[in-house]
Amino acid sequence: MSETTEMSGHQTGANALERAIDAFSRGEPVCVHDAADREGETDLIYPAEAVTADAVARLRNDAGGLVCVALSHEVAEAFELPFYTEAVDHPAAGDHELGYDDRSSFSLTVNHRDTYTGITDDDRSLTIRELADAARNPDAADFADRFRVPGHVHLLKAAPEGLAQREGHTELGLALADAADTDPAVVVCEMLDDETGGAVTPRDARAYAARHDLVYLEGSEILDVLGE
Repeated sequence: MSETTEMSGHQTGANALERAIDAFSRGEPVCVHDAADREGETDLIYPAEAVTADAVARLRNDAGGLVCVALSHEVAEAFELPFYTEAVDHPAAGDHELGYDDRSSFSLTVNHRDTYTGITDDDRSLTIRELADAARNPDAADFADRFRVPGHVHLLKAAPEGLAQREGHTELGLALADAADTDPAVVVCEMLDDETGGAVTPRDARAYAARHDLVYLEGSEILDVLGE
């Protein structure tokens, strides 16, 4: 038995991708490792429309990274959302030399206007679901009427050409959402190791997926089918 099959309980390749798409269509999360020569991180990824307060609690307890909502480039443009480095007039926003990519996908931070502080599980889940709702029909959504800046949910703006241009968790998650016919808004959160303080290893991420009956995918498995 291969390590992947033993650790995850699922096959890899096309079968794993099919399972991931099916899980996404049911509102379930998946674990996606981008690539060893990129960030080398596994993100816990949810369709934003399905994120409850319990899901936010899981993201902060089981994953532990930054809870972000990735929006398709078209949706972000409709909302007039910039890349953060283009919106901030400060010397620290320039001259980035990222080891894993040409640029960051970060945009603004937001709270829904019906939240209080915005940081609680209930508040963040409301903001996230409302972002998904707005992304469903962005031309009809008054973004500033529904959301305020700054807030406690970090927005990510996908590359204009998606996976053909950038192979980050932002684009990988949105490709899954498109294949699953869910809203063009997904939640991504890095899975961190409590002992080392670094990213969980792919082996440990597969073990987590096996314990919780989730699908684990390598980014290459998404790219091979959905990146064309």
